[in-house]
Amino acid sequence: MTFQRRTIAQLVLAALLPMTVHAQTVLRAHDTHPAGYPTVAAVESMGKKLDAATNGRIKIQMFPGAVLGQEKEAVEQTQLGAIQLARISLGVVGPVVPEVDVFNMPFVFRDIKHMRAVIDGPIGDELLSKVTSSSARLVGLGWMDGGSRSLYTKKPVRTPADLKGQKVRMMGNPLFVDTMNAMGGNGIAMAYGEVFTSLQTGVIDGAENNPPSYFTANHYTTPAKFYTQTNHLIIPEILVMSKVAWDRMSAADQAVVRRLAREAQMEQRALWDKSVEEYSGKLKAAGVEFINIDTKPFFDATEPVRQKYGAKHTDLMKRIAAVK
Repeated sequence: MTFQRRTIAQLVLAALLPMTVHAQTVLRAHDTHPAGYPTVAAVESMGKKLDAATNGRIKIQMFPGAVLGQEKEAVEQTQLGAIQLARISLGVVGPVVPEVDVFNMPFVFRDIKHMRAVIDGPIGDELLSKVTSSSARLVGLGWMDGGSRSLYTKKPVRTPADLKGQKVRMMGNPLFVDTMNAMGGNGIAMAYGEVFTSLQTGVIDGAENNPPSYFTANHYTTPAKFYTQTNHLIIPEILVMSKVAWDRMSAADQAVVRRLAREAQMEQRALWDKSVEEYSGKLKAAGVEFINIDTKPFFDATEPVRQKYGAKHTDLMKRIAAVK
């Protein structure tokens, strides 16, 4: 190997390892959410605890707001080891761990309380283990609460019939588009960054998300000021670690990281509940009308979606439904 090639190889290798300064390991943590968001704050708190627990040997440096790339790029960097910790959505995990896709289906959880009981229990632990043992090169550390997604539209929606003819932005997954179509609307797959302008210009008539995202993305300032609490999607998110970085840690340090990740899971939840309450209040103060409805017609309308996408998860869905 020539000197030039050897130098390049050394630089690449250095980029793929946790930053180590004077025997101190700094784990880079990624999140697409902005600074102060519950998931960001929880991992930052985890970093302080990890610093204390290891006498400063291991620290976490948080990079919020997608500064290390959007989620797809960030996951690829995590798989390589250039990023050591990441809070990611399940959409990028599903292709290698199909079981997690069950959480993406409409109304698979009865409510937030049910979802939390599932991810805190044996099913949640089982799916984390499946992520770790998969070919994804990620270690499943814990779950984060992504909230309950509901509709915000330009016209009030109380029944599936009210969605007829309305173009509603959905995340870019056929399952989600099919969900909106089944609910009575016209599902439009669209990048999140395009939603604000599309609502303003009339390209779409609405979108769906949780109250904190609805507010922080300024979507409430568009004509879509009716927030119908369908709660059709309750999708937890996952905190993962790069397997490259994980395998370089001692068993004792791994145990500490797992324990603190579980604490972060519970801490984020408390922050999330506070955030939902805060932003719901801000939305109402800004003139957004919250509409409470009977969700059963929407549940019934999406049964074909659960049958189509849940066929391979029948047993797992039964276990989820049985959780009290």
